[in-house]
Amino acid sequence: MRTAHLSRPDYPVTVDLRGKRVLVVGGGAVAERRVARLVESGAVVDLVAPQVTPEILELAGAGVIIWHAREFAPTDALVPQRAWLVHTATGVAAVDSAVAEAAAAEAIWCVRADEATASAAWTPAVGVGRGDADGIQVAVTAGGDPRRAMALRDAIVLGLETGELPSRRLREPAEPRECRVALVGGGPGAEDLITVRGRKLLAQADVVVTDRLGPTTLLAGLAPGVEVIDVGKTPGNHPVPQLEINETLVRHAKEGALVVRLKGGDPFVLGRGGEEMLHCAAHGIPVEVVPGVTSAVSVPAAAGIPVTHRGVTASFVVASAHDGPDSVLAAARHAAADATLVLLMGTTRLADTARALIAAGRSPDTPVAIIESGWTERQRTTITTLADAPAAARAAGVRPPAVVVVGDVVGVREQLLALAPAAPALV
Repeated sequence: MRTAHLSRPDYPVTVDLRGKRVLVVGGGAVAERRVARLVESGAVVDLVAPQVTPEILELAGAGVIIWHAREFAPTDALVPQRAWLVHTATGVAAVDSAVAEAAAAEAIWCVRADEATASAAWTPAVGVGRGDADGIQVAVTAGGDPRRAMALRDAIVLGLETGELPSRRLREPAEPRECRVALVGGGPGAEDLITVRGRKLLAQADVVVTDRLGPTTLLAGLAPGVEVIDVGKTPGNHPVPQLEINETLVRHAKEGALVVRLKGGDPFVLGRGGEEMLHCAAHGIPVEVVPGVTSAVSVPAAAGIPVTHRGVTASFVVASAHDGPDSVLAAARHAAADATLVLLMGTTRLADTARALIAAGRSPDTPVAIIESGWTERQRTTITTLADAPAAARAAGVRPPAVVVVGDVVGVREQLLALAPAAPALV
């Protein structure tokens, strides 16, 4: 059998200490931390130290641990009964060595806090997941460097709780969990613009019902066995009707699944999230709504265009241009004259919309920006005017998805480019 040389022994193991006697020698801050963890683990703790911290004193006073207010004696490892484990953290090398030697003589594992290389056993930095990561315990060793271990532990636990790391149960829990649907706004497309809550739910999902927009690259990182259902629409092509999408959410939830409806942008901004929420509620399915970064604001921002800007405008209107100019005019009818108009799904009928806005009083020279595929590698911005927008879009070969911004705030982009011509996001 081949053996490998190790710079230090390393054989991780988790010990069940429930109801087992553990001896702790020392009464300072380190001993206090060890005692707290041992108590959480269900150990019966005997502590030997002339003096202790107020927290240890409180535990002893409450009868949670037994405190022997004296110096260590070698028989402490055996009396009143043999210890299963020994921790020594006195801060005095000679005492810690004596404790370790007494434990070794009785073949009892001893953890030394003062010198890892002289210890027979080590305690890792331990972290426990919360929320959907409940039940996951992380234990990290780092070559005798406790601060390094704690930093890694904290990073791993954070990754579990935010969904960066997989925490989905692969075995069914003893108690069946409540079926539910989460309407998750995935943001405008970049995978790091989804909210922490949205990423966390995606990591826990049993079924993901997804559109073609939003952070679809995250789907590749889903756990094995997660069912992905693509119901994405393209202009003029709706292969899965909305009613069928609604029924899909309900059907899978009733089968006991956590269903995540992953949508681009925000589910309640021209995303039919309200319809899906009401349909689930009507069938008794709990619904959680996770807001997303809407493309109406974030895509103009990606091109360096704020939808409001002091001295230019203090308001903006978001409208769907999918059904033509009438809905756009209705949305803008009571808006301020200088309000920015943000059009979603506006490229197909851009010519009709531009003519209607000019006829309704908008200046033909009003600046217009058309931002395609915002927050992706394909992002491209076309700057024009309201009168020239249809021709400019045809000449540039503009394709959806795109956001159209109508208003003087488009000029802010030009100011920014003059100040920072190499800005990488302004494409």
